[in-house]
Amino acid sequence: MDIPMTDCTCRPRPATMGARLLLCAALAWGPAVSAQTQAQTQASPPAPEPAASAAPLNSAMDDRLFYQLLIGEMALGTGDAGSAFELILDAARRTRDEGLFRRAVDIALRGRAGEQALAASRAWRLARPDSVDAVRLQLQILLVLNRKDGLDEPLRALLELAPAAEQPGLISALPRFLQRAGDGRGVAALMEDALKPYRDTEATRVAVRVALGRAWLEAGETERALVLAQEAQTLDASAAGPALLALDLMRQKPQAESLITAYLGQAGSEPQVRLAYVRALTAAQRFPEAVTQLQALTRAQPTMAPAFLSLGALHLELKQVVQGEAALERYIELVQPQVASPATAPDSTLSSTESDDDDTPSRPERGLVQAWLMLAQSAEQRGDLHAAEAWLAKIDDPNRALQVQTRRASMLARQGKIAQARELIRRAPEKDADDARAKLVAEAGVLRDAKRWREAYEVLAVASQRFSEDSDLLYEQAMMAEKLDRLDDMESLLRRVITLKPDNAHAHNALGYSLADRNQRLPEARQLVRRALELLPGDPFITDSLGWVEFRMGNREEAVRLLRSAYAMRPDTEIAAHLGEVLWAMGQRDEARLVWREAKARDAGNDVLRETLTRLRVDP
Repeated sequence: MDIPMTDCTCRPRPATMGARLLLCAALAWGPAVSAQTQAQTQASPPAPEPAASAAPLNSAMDDRLFYQLLIGEMALGTGDAGSAFELILDAARRTRDEGLFRRAVDIALRGRAGEQALAASRAWRLARPDSVDAVRLQLQILLVLNRKDGLDEPLRALLELAPAAEQPGLISALPRFLQRAGDGRGVAALMEDALKPYRDTEATRVAVRVALGRAWLEAGETERALVLAQEAQTLDASAAGPALLALDLMRQKPQAESLITAYLGQAGSEPQVRLAYVRALTAAQRFPEAVTQLQALTRAQPTMAPAFLSLGALHLELKQVVQGEAALERYIELVQPQVASPATAPDSTLSSTESDDDDTPSRPERGLVQAWLMLAQSAEQRGDLHAAEAWLAKIDDPNRALQVQTRRASMLARQGKIAQARELIRRAPEKDADDARAKLVAEAGVLRDAKRWREAYEVLAVASQRFSEDSDLLYEQAMMAEKLDRLDDMESLLRRVITLKPDNAHAHNALGYSLADRNQRLPEARQLVRRALELLPGDPFITDSLGWVEFRMGNREEAVRLLRSAYAMRPDTEIAAHLGEVLWAMGQRDEARLVWREAKARDAGNDVLRETLTRLRVDP
């Protein structure tokens, strides 16, 4: 039986299998097309309920529209995207259906026809001036097309169309949404103009200042961004936004940190903000302060597993073995039930505190493996090789095979079985160049820890030859050259690192410190270390190097100031050795003995500390 048609110039052939599939694609538009009819039905007075069954709902799709959509989809299937676009857009204009407008835009974008996609979004807005989706899509297309001059009007429209309750969230999302425009200053100026009507409205004034602060930060205007963050916190001290903006400003504007601590000092502060602060402190190697923040967090949120994992790692880094192992065991206690029952949804706090750039594993099973590895390393360092092997035996993850083998190799090396340790690493699977590099680094690391400097240097020389542009390998080779007293080689390697990577702060620092430690070319050493500190402001190890340079140059007051600052940020054994020596030279011998005694209690085997005490003939 033929189906009657209107305004159609051709009769369809009997449906083949391919045609049936296209028919299904066309029919998929039924719900979108009927949305308008459904809205009209909902606006009408409700009809009495039938006694037995509901009456069928009439669709807005008539025979003309049905065939127009079918032909459009068939044209798209045969590669004629232009015809498909015209047919679908025409249908969208006639019906004012948002689903069809969206389909027309999609066809144009898939065909890389940006101007057609923009035209379709404009047609959509003309047909449905109240459509938030149409405005948002038009903005996205303008950004993709790099049409910055056309952003102002749709941006204002988007803000006006958004419900009042959604405006703060929309405003907060604008900096990231607009960042693809590329022009930081232009985006910031655009937002300044568009957000003027919302700047003094109570519901949006904080969000406006935080969003503008982020935009100006992206534009490099850090002072302006800081002022906006301060204004936002003054308006609402309980809002997390100003503190999060301050976190991004902290490295360039240290005074921004007071906004973070002020926010965290309040009851009810968001755990995510504290975790983000911990990450910033850890990146700056301010480990004791990071530990303090994590301890506060675990007291307030005793089931927040990621906080215990980070806390354990930091305690171990600070040689606080008992506290570190306790925190890691608490983490395992919290996450093992999740791993054992994967169908159970993870704690919402766990998932909400993680981000793409967070070091904390995003899945509990990955965190569990990391905890086992850290516990194995801690047990090994305590000399309990049986416990270390017990932790390693729990790991059955092919992606961690090399790490497990490296830990086992390290244990063999501790027993003097160097050849077996090296062979164990060499037998580890090697799928690609990254695996090959990792194996060489692991082998060198085992040899370094065993103080087999020459063999470690040779392994790293092979690695550097194979991966000639790898600045990290060259840096490690330079450190082994220093251990071998091959100082010319060390300097040559470090200068090669700086050539390959001029912003490598550690290479500048290592070269400057080495010169100062040998009491050579001290002005150059100071220049190198100061450059390192410019690249990594506040780094405690670089601050320690600068303090040592000043001591060598005879500036004892400045040296002790810098070394006290470094030691407060990071109570490291080598920093303690330097601080103690400067205090000793200044006659403050009781304090020097106290600093050395604390350091010796943490790490009595440290080479720098032992050499210092031996040379000065001191037993703290």
